[in-house]
Amino acid sequence: MTDGRRVWRWAVAVWLVLVAVAGGLTLWWQDPEEPQRPAWEKSGPTPSLPEGWETACAHVTPDENGGVACFIRTR
Repeated sequence: MTDGRRVWRWAVAVWLVLVAVAGGLTLWWQDPEEPQRPAWEKSGPTPSLPEGWETACAHVTPDENGGVACFIRTR
């Protein structure tokens, strides 16, 4: 085995060990009391509806679960 190949194998082995240790430390240092929330749950407050939304959504019929969806576009 040549010296260049031996050095390359050692570099790859050291890199793999560092990746494994860093992954283990990341899992160990996580706060178990507070689980990470997905980014879509970290949104701000819901904006208020524009005036007249009741008449714009009057034609919408509820689905089988009683829910409705009405899309209002504002400028």
